[in-house]
Amino acid sequence: MPESTLDFQTSTADLAVNLSDGVLSVTINRPDSLNSLTAPVIAGLADTMESAATDPRVQVVRLGGAGRGFCSGAGISADDMSGSGGVPPDEIPDEIIVEVNRLIRAITALPHPVVAVVQGPAAGVGVSIALACDIVLASETAFFMLAFTKIGLMPDGGASALVAAAIGRIRAMRMALLAERLSAAEAFAAGLVTAVYPAGDFDAQVDKVISTLLRGPVVAFAKTKDAINAATLTELDATLDREYRGQSILLRSADLREGAKAFQERRAPNFTDR
Repeated sequence: MPESTLDFQTSTADLAVNLSDGVLSVTINRPDSLNSLTAPVIAGLADTMESAATDPRVQVVRLGGAGRGFCSGAGISADDMSGSGGVPPDEIPDEIIVEVNRLIRAITALPHPVVAVVQGPAAGVGVSIALACDIVLASETAFFMLAFTKIGLMPDGGASALVAAAIGRIRAMRMALLAERLSAAEAFAAGLVTAVYPAGDFDAQVDKVISTLLRGPVVAFAKTKDAINAATLTELDATLDREYRGQSILLRSADLREGAKAFQERRAPNFTDR
């Protein structure tokens, strides 16, 4: 397999990537929108993860968000949808869902441990991305929310499989259908995250976990990750395809147009599709 040729010491306006001492730090850098995702950002994340898989310098990947949030999901603000890097809803299937699926596949296939550093909100596909990682570390100020149905969509990014694999069918249904917000403590109790730390001690605890992984057996980690994912995520590929088909229909619906408009106007939506 060819080695990566990606320069890991680069940053863009919206995505910071740095490789140092075996740790590939990848940071979504859109703090003003709680790190909402645009098509270029997702493509950049996927490219980085795919390159990391074949780069012998990488031992651990640290995935996080700038500012006070991890990732608030695909951008549906007025700015996101009107030209600041975002796309209108009827273009999302090709521009975003395909790239999100590529990212999720790249994270789960990566032979190195991937650590999600969730210091604040993880919503929508942000939850999917966090749960695709192998270790999910949360600050006590974090929360998790599958907010898709609030705007007339269904979970994507493999959430249908990733959430259920972590917390079981009934709790996954509750998160997906009711779009309830889980605090970090509730997420830990449900089995959604690896550990929760006090906000003031969060960075130090993350560093400890990453240091432990750096000292570990590289090949054994790769074999372990592959075995656990193979046993628990047997339906992930089919789920990504199924979510794509379902979301492609919903993205062209009247309910999404109403949901996105209501979100931008900060009011309750009036869904009418039947």
